[in-house]
Order: sequence, then C-alpha cells, then structure tokens
Amino acid sequence: MTADVITELKEPGKLHVGVNMGNFLLVTGESPNGDPDGVSPDMAKGLAEKLGVEAVLHPYPMPGDVADAAERNEWDIALIAIEPKRAEVIAFCDAYVEIVATYLVPAGSPLKTIEDVDKPGVRIAVSERAAYDLYLTRTLKHAELHRAQGLPGAVKLFVDEGLDALAGLVPGLIKNVEEIPGSSLIEGRFTTVKQAIGTRHGCPALHAFVEEYIADMKQSGRVQELIDKHGVTGKLEVAMGD
Repeated sequence: MTADVITELKEPGKLHVGVNMGNFLLVTGESPNGDPDGVSPDMAKGLAEKLGVEAVLHPYPMPGDVADAAERNEWDIALIAIEPKRAEVIAFCDAYVEIVATYLVPAGSPLKTIEDVDKPGVRIAVSERAAYDLYLTRTLKHAELHRAQGLPGAVKLFVDEGLDALAGLVPGLIKNVEEIPGSSLIEGRFTTVKQAIGTRHGCPALHAFVEEYIADMKQSGRVQELIDKHGVTGKLEVAMGD
C-alpha cells in the first residue's frame, strides 16, 4: 500500500503539506527552522514519517487560500476544516480534532440564544471564508453576514460598525470578551468545526493511508498527546466519529 501511496505524491520522497496559518489553535508557533509548529504540523510530520518521506510544509495565511491552492496542485495533503464547499476541490478524511463555534454579543444585547441571532436585521461579523462563515452562509435564513479578513478583521468590523454579533471559535472569542467591555458569549453552539486532513482528488491510495493514520492517532491517544504538548488542552477536543 505504501508503494502505491508514493506514486501518487507530487514529488518522489516528499509529502507536500498545505498548512492553514489562520487557526491559532492548530498552529501555535514556529520551529527552529522557521516551519509552522503546532498540532496540525505535527500531524503532517507524523504522516510523512510513517510514509518514510520528507514533510515539506507550505503555509497559507487563511483557509480559503489552502483550498485555492488545491486547484493549482500545490500540495499532496492539507490540514483544514471539513466543509462541503471545500470538498469540491479537497477529498476530506475523517476529522482528528473539533472546535465549538458560537457568537459574541455586545453589552446589553437582546440576543440570548443561538436561535435569537438568525432574525431579520441582525448583522453578524465573520472571518471571510472560515469554515463557520461557509456554514452560516448555507444555514442562516434572516441574519446578514458582514465579512472581514481573519478574526482580527472581524473583531474590528464588529466594534467599529456596532454590529449585533461576532461569529467565531469559542477559544478565540473568550479572549475577545476580555478585550470588549460588557461583551459576552451566547451559550451553546451554532456548529462544531471539524479539523481534518484532506488529499487531492484522484489519490485513492494516499486517501486510504491518511484515513488509517488518523484512526490510529486518535485510538492510540496520540492526538490528545499533541493537544497537551502544544498547550491547547480544553480548547481543542479529539474529534468523535460521526
């Protein structure tokens, strides 16, 4: 099986990896050689080691950039959140971690529940092309999305424009609550963002190998070890099977 996988790689002896730098929980620092460091880079390096090849990490600023790069054939695998729109260009494997997404609301907000947010006239700030932006784009019926580049851009838009809610991942929003006086998080979740490894379409052997690798990493407790190693315990959860 390994030999079949090797023939599907872009370059002999190397596993080219697309890394989303926009997720601060999965990429938490930088290695001595300048490569991204964190749970997702370690997942990629472990996969390359199991294949007996070198991991070549390609950092992209935002998840949408990772998806765009699939169409340019720039990587063999990518670490990015599962999302139906992205599945058009990425063959997703099972998720290895998941993160809860909810809303931050300003002081005195009448919005108390997740359901309250999807009402006519409600304006939501969101990081453009994040997995939860794509999810909300599909599912909201009444509220309006106002997009900005990355979570910092969405926070600025939320504050500057006096919007009604800020969509995001709970660990990041907790920090925003500390920075925005009187703000609070709505209890519950509007979705859970599942982070996975995806392959290019047309690579069945590589895809099967990655699926097996992820299952082993979760069952062995290795994913939890990486979460603990990189200091994101309680912020990332090992993904459960669907």
